[in-house]
Amino acid sequence: MLTLEICANSIESAKAAANGGASRIELCNNLAEGGTTPSYGQIKWCLDHLKLETWPLIRPRGGDFLYSESEFESMLIDIHMAKQLGCDGLVTGLLNYDGSIDKDRCRQVIDTAHPLPVAFHRAFDMSHNLNVALEAIIELGFVRILTSGGKENVDVGATNISKLVEQANGRIEIMPGGGINTNNILAIATQTQAKSFHTTARELVKSQMSFINEASKMGKATDEYSIEQSSTSIVKHLVDLLNRHQ
Repeated sequence: MLTLEICANSIESAKAAANGGASRIELCNNLAEGGTTPSYGQIKWCLDHLKLETWPLIRPRGGDFLYSESEFESMLIDIHMAKQLGCDGLVTGLLNYDGSIDKDRCRQVIDTAHPLPVAFHRAFDMSHNLNVALEAIIELGFVRILTSGGKENVDVGATNISKLVEQANGRIEIMPGGGINTNNILAIATQTQAKSFHTTARELVKSQMSFINEASKMGKATDEYSIEQSSTSIVKHLVDLLNRHQ
């Protein structure tokens, strides 16, 4: 079976993923920073209202994947909370200063999350050697790796993803992500022989507010009255493409 995971950056995105027929969501906040841990309220709402697997991202901040002791402690607390809420799995990733997989902390993550499965996110793409990192992640017991093949997107990294799928040889799931869309998903599926695919399936949604204060800004976004969120129609299109392909 070919499956679709939606990177859902909000409850509305999660609803779109469910309504469009996705198999799973990676629930997160702050896509502009590559994703950070969602709130407990967001996680619980999805678990209570949506009939699809919910895997929250455990990432305390944007930037690199080399965390301080305090940051790591907060990640373990988030994992405990996600377990108590009843999540289906977790997504995270940690590196050492030299770009290798932080095995010691990853073992603590796996042990803390047990019996929940844990997936390794695109911190993998920032490791110093993808082939070595793959073996380390398999040894640690992660169930899936999200990757663009170490490149800026899946189109550029497709050849590397194919090699990773071959190297993994069924020992772990290799999931292409980073630029998956309706125009390239079947080509990526054919070239890489991957079985699961990750995308935001997002579109720009205009605010429904009638009053707009042009004189004030809350952040760095040029348009603070529009948001990007997953689209039910795009998710459905992607699911239909995969169903026809298989």
